Amino acid sequence: MTGDSSMGSNERSGARILVDQLRIQKVDSISCVPGESYLAVLDALYDEDINILTCRSEAGAAMMADAYGKLTGRPGICMVSRGPGATNASPAVHIANHDSTPLILFIGQVNSTMREREAFQEIDYKAMFGGIAKWVMEIDRPERVPELVTMAFRIAMQGRPGPVVVSLPEDMLIRTCKSTDGGYVAPSAPTPARDDVLAVLGYLQDAKSPLIVLGGTSWLAQDRHLLGKLAEKYDVPVATSFRGASLLPPIHPANAGDLGLGRDARLRERLATADVVLLIGGRMSEISSHSYTLLEVPAPRQRIIRVHPDSMELSRMHGPTLEIEATPHTFCSVLAECLRGEEGDGFKPRVDEAHKQFVEQSEKSVQLPGEIQFGEMVRWLGGVLPDDGIICIGAGNYTGWLARHFCFGEANIQLASTSSSMGYSVPAAVMAKHIYRHRIIVAFATDDCFMTNGQEFATAVQYKLPIIVIVLDNCQYGTIRLHQERDYPGRVIATRLRNPNFAGFAKAFDGYGEVATDLEEFKTAFSNATASGVPSIIHCKIDPLAVTRRD
Repeated sequence: MTGDSSMGSNERSGARILVDQLRIQKVDSISCVPGESYLAVLDALYDEDINILTCRSEAGAAMMADAYGKLTGRPGICMVSRGPGATNASPAVHIANHDSTPLILFIGQVNSTMREREAFQEIDYKAMFGGIAKWVMEIDRPERVPELVTMAFRIAMQGRPGPVVVSLPEDMLIRTCKSTDGGYVAPSAPTPARDDVLAVLGYLQDAKSPLIVLGGTSWLAQDRHLLGKLAEKYDVPVATSFRGASLLPPIHPANAGDLGLGRDARLRERLATADVVLLIGGRMSEISSHSYTLLEVPAPRQRIIRVHPDSMELSRMHGPTLEIEATPHTFCSVLAECLRGEEGDGFKPRVDEAHKQFVEQSEKSVQLPGEIQFGEMVRWLGGVLPDDGIICIGAGNYTGWLARHFCFGEANIQLASTSSSMGYSVPAAVMAKHIYRHRIIVAFATDDCFMTNGQEFATAVQYKLPIIVIVLDNCQYGTIRLHQERDYPGRVIATRLRNPNFAGFAKAFDGYGEVATDLEEFKTAFSNATASGVPSIIHCKIDPLAVTRRD
């Protein structure tokens, strides 16, 4: 920290107190779109050693904060102005809610003396965000800033993480008072009882067709290795839930595949016919459960063992046989003690068969119209991307192909939204590169997805963050076209698009751009983009008829 700000109980403005609390919470980055409603906060940040990413839209800024929360486990911090700024940021709050991502959105608010008059850009934030945020509150007095900001961090991280929205009236930020600072917040992680973990092992040992499904957050590398040991000892295949493909490397001999889009019908059947299902971390929502048909609500056919850090989630929808309130890491820590000294004797038939089926599905090619075969492209990219590379994805049919064909390494990370929000990948890539300067960050986006938040490419250029954006251009809203062809054959309407030259778009911002029309051109373009040292866009022209299947 630089500057001469006073901490403790000295006289300070509300804005100064707020920034002091952010420093206490070790906030190192803030994404924002500046606004007059919180100018006092921006001024208080002037002398701070906190990175400010000034974005082109509030949606992009808030999605960057969501990516920060996913990557670090600490709340991503976003600041936007009132009214339109808040509404523009709302998609990221919805994403963070569905993904259980810690995020704090600070919104400038009208002067408190003008409330309830429909003042300029006034919005009732509790009414607006109440259904999608974990907590929404307004700080009405500067002396309460330490208390409520500390509480915001705690709520965002505790139990099932999620988004918190904090409203900051303009006059509160400039009023002064004496107040005592809060303390650093480290969320408590519930730890399971040893007897409960031993009970899990008993269920797996007695099961005839068990399955483990990984999802959610708070996973460490050693946890995944331990699950491999568990799978080996009890002959249990391990699947990942929607958007969780990077939780277990595809080459792991216990990996049975991904329960997201493009899932193997054999994996779906494996889940439907399992007698014991161990769900660790995830919520097993619509996509993973095949529209809630594989695990019946409220009484599934399978014995369900749920491991989740939030007690409110444990019994939601699928009545479990055993509920364990724990994070994936604390569960695995106790599991390690229970398995200490016990060694497996090699992977057995159930695991071998499930992994073989997964490999067959991953290697199976489907010939698509056009020169670019996306499955081949993804397999090639998985072979050349370093093990610590990060893949960011938005919405579109291509995401199923990534889950099926991309070979994630031990340290690869997939940043995505389970709500499949368009426009997520580019902002997420910007934040990922900001945090991990030495890693290669690749953002996939369809033409329509890129145009939602592609303006954040300018943010990447401004802050010298050389991300690589792969734009898959088929001149249409492909997923909707897929559904039209399925439900209303031959009656295509409102899904065709006329697109710009995306490579030229990159060059207009002083980035690097190249067009690829086949796999060899893509390989060359990717090599050139990597070597360019600047943010890049590879414009891949996809045949409009290459509407891919999901199952």
